[in-house]
Amino acid sequence: MIKNVLKVSAVVFVLGMASGCASQEAIDRAQATADGAARDAAAAKSTAEAARAAVDGAAQAAASAQSTADQALAAASEAQTCCDANRDRLERMFQKSMSK
Repeated sequence: MIKNVLKVSAVVFVLGMASGCASQEAIDRAQATADGAARDAAAAKSTAEAARAAVDGAAQAAASAQSTADQALAAASEAQTCCDANRDRLERMFQKSMSK
């Protein structure tokens, strides 16, 4: 009877150790998965921050381009006004010379 109890105890001990190892392996795998997910999340955050910086830079470039375009439009309008005034003056001079 004592031999049977010892045998059963030994078997239970071995099974207990085996299940403990299996549980530790599962915990290690879960930890490795969690660590990998954390690294992936950090990489995604870094990429998102870089993209945001690029968008901010593009927005500044667009604002600068718009400012330059507005200045060019103002200069073109001024030049057109000057051109129209010169054309009118030349037209008047031509009409005056033709009427003499």
